[in-house]
Amino acid sequence: MPRAIWRGSISFGLVTIPVSIFTAENRTEKLSFHLLDKHDMAPIENERVNSETGKPVVWDDIVKGYQYEEGRWVTLTDDDFRAANVEATQTIDILGAVCAEDVPVEYYDKPYYLEPSRAGKKAFALLREALRTTGRVGVIKVVIRTRQRLGLLVPEGDALVLELVRYPYELRGTEELELPGSDLKALGVTDAELKMAGQLVKAMEKDWNPNDDAYADTYHDDLLALIKRKASGGKIEKPPEVKEPEGAEVVDIMSLLKQSLEEKKVAAKA
Repeated sequence: MPRAIWRGSISFGLVTIPVSIFTAENRTEKLSFHLLDKHDMAPIENERVNSETGKPVVWDDIVKGYQYEEGRWVTLTDDDFRAANVEATQTIDILGAVCAEDVPVEYYDKPYYLEPSRAGKKAFALLREALRTTGRVGVIKVVIRTRQRLGLLVPEGDALVLELVRYPYELRGTEELELPGSDLKALGVTDAELKMAGQLVKAMEKDWNPNDDAYADTYHDDLLALIKRKASGGKIEKPPEVKEPEGAEVVDIMSLLKQSLEEKKVAAKA
């Protein structure tokens, strides 16, 4: 059973829904690597040491502090963080209901699952179905690990997924990027090319299925296979050199689109 990282309640108007938050990430399948000293293969450790004495400090002697003046600190306990705003640390406030499509993808950060207490199951289901039937997601605020975050409550099957989203100040703008504008004629894009590109996209349409073999993490599998070959003394081929493109290459986009579309049609018939 996973451990809840937060316990509190959702404030849905005057309705209070007791819930727990669980991480949606599964880290057990991720490959983990350690830093080693190449001379003797000894693991490199990250030690917590006192910057003045250089001596190690045990975890129980470590406190959180804020430097309000040079060399002067205020230390804070977990109770202090809660005391700053008890309601904010224990409540998920629904600030509004928006269309998920209106939230740009770059705002999405990290998913969590919500689980209601036994007493909150009816209200939990009511909120979930209200969001689903109206085609909306709830915009919320929640304090997790001493930081207030924005998020979205997204109905997904029987679950309510809490998608943490970034604040605007956490994102860079695109002003400094050299992006092609919307004047397609100035870029040399023809109506025929645009129509052909649309047909190619149409030929690529499919239902979303995260378990599709095409979406599998093949690099994870290939890297694990390479690790096993190295462990057994197998030969590892040197990867080919990748050269940076020296300049723009003039290509016949229309012919490439036609060829791509034909390949898609052949694959669809197979």
